[in-house]
Amino acid sequence: MKKYFFAVFLIFFVSRLSFCEDVDLFILAGQSNAQGFQGDAAHYPQDPGGYDKRVRFYWMTPGHSSSGGGWTTMKAQGGRFKSGHFGLEVTFARALKKAGYHPAVFKYSLGSTSLADNWGGPGDGKMYDQMKVELQKAVSRLQRDGHVVKFRGFIWIQGESDAKTPEMALAYKQRLETLLSDLRTNATKEPQLKVILGVDEQHPFVRSNPQVVQAQQELASKEINTVFTSMVGLEKADTTHLTPKGLEEHGKRIFTTYHEMTKTP
Repeated sequence: MKKYFFAVFLIFFVSRLSFCEDVDLFILAGQSNAQGFQGDAAHYPQDPGGYDKRVRFYWMTPGHSSSGGGWTTMKAQGGRFKSGHFGLEVTFARALKKAGYHPAVFKYSLGSTSLADNWGGPGDGKMYDQMKVELQKAVSRLQRDGHVVKFRGFIWIQGESDAKTPEMALAYKQRLETLLSDLRTNATKEPQLKVILGVDEQHPFVRSNPQVVQAQQELASKEINTVFTSMVGLEKADTTHLTPKGLEEHGKRIFTTYHEMTKTP
């Protein structure tokens, strides 16, 4: 009988061990184009390779929808449209999977949010602090399942709302720099975490107060692991929000940027 229980335990242990793997965790955050505000899931990208079911996904759109505090697989998120909505994470994660990563995407986003009024910085008790709490929950769940979590990158698609006034735009660089520093030092404990920045350069607010674009570009120019990406040329549904096709292309563009960052000089 003891041999039987030992055999059952061994089978369980080996099967659990084989299920556990290193997880490549990517954080996606920001406002509407990070959220996929016009990403009507009626036009969700086809997945003939079956990649979505092999990508872990945890999301929260505060006050609107979430993955229920747990990990699921890549899919459309609830709200916005009858079929839900999606963002750049879909094609980004699929490209990662094709490239050999074991991607897990943590997404925390909400449209029309600024660093000045909504996200804040470390210790302000606003969206950034709330995101860190949620991120820790998500990481803990993976670790409890036996996975080794490796923070691979942070994608920040935001800035239009901080270009609303000249005062907000001028303060944007310091606010973003503080956020990124805390993210690397405290939230992920990865000082060399790769960061990809982006904002709609053609947004009316940004055209009036381009300091937000300049801030992202300046931060990227002085930090080897930070890159600015342009959104020019992506298809839009209105003055700022990307269409489903635009979101697909954005995800591919972000992957290409990340892939270039990982190449050995």
